[in-house]
Amino acid sequence: MIRVILTDIEGTTSSIAFVHDVLFPFARDHLPDFIREHREAPEVSEQLAVVAGKSGVDLSDTEGLISVLQGWIAEDRKEGSLKSLQGMVWAQGYRSGELKGDIYPDAAEYLKRWHDQGLDLYVYSSGSVQAQKLIFGFSREGDLTPLFSGYFDTGVGGKKEAQSYRNIVAEVGVAAAEVLFLSDVEAELAAAEQSGLHTAWLVREGDLPDTDRFVARNFAEVDEYLGG
Repeated sequence: MIRVILTDIEGTTSSIAFVHDVLFPFARDHLPDFIREHREAPEVSEQLAVVAGKSGVDLSDTEGLISVLQGWIAEDRKEGSLKSLQGMVWAQGYRSGELKGDIYPDAAEYLKRWHDQGLDLYVYSSGSVQAQKLIFGFSREGDLTPLFSGYFDTGVGGKKEAQSYRNIVAEVGVAAAEVLFLSDVEAELAAAEQSGLHTAWLVREGDLPDTDRFVARNFAEVDEYLGG
């Protein structure tokens, strides 16, 4: 019996295009001025110190640090300091109304339904927990954060590593067989299955894969799988 639903974001609850075509360019374009205006704020200066340590650029060289960060964005580097600073820029954009979290309407509908039915909902995404809360908190479907019992990012491990899912199950405090993991990435599903989780492969567009895994076009089909 499924008691917990663990969901990915990009390609699952939200379009890949939103992340790559909206969020990343927004951070790239607004990060320089954000750092110039807020570099003395403790949470910003703390991350800039990490950037300086990793890059060798002097901490007092604001423009040099900005150049490093823009280079990391271009390389799609998975640096924690960059993710934190991007999250701060996104937070500013969401709160000003320039950004709205893109959540598929069917995802919002069934997340609400599952929550009301007593299922515990969690998020596991490569984006930071802060970024996860922003996309659901300032979504076009309203504030969805009250639906979730918790959030996980790669602090628990990589999404293609089986141990990560064991870590999540241990923290949630349920049996692995009571968790259904939703993702659009087959390698993530395989890692979750190695840890004993049930999975649903979200393939919203294109041809359906030839697989023994449960595949769904949308959350309504996942609900049917759950017996809804």
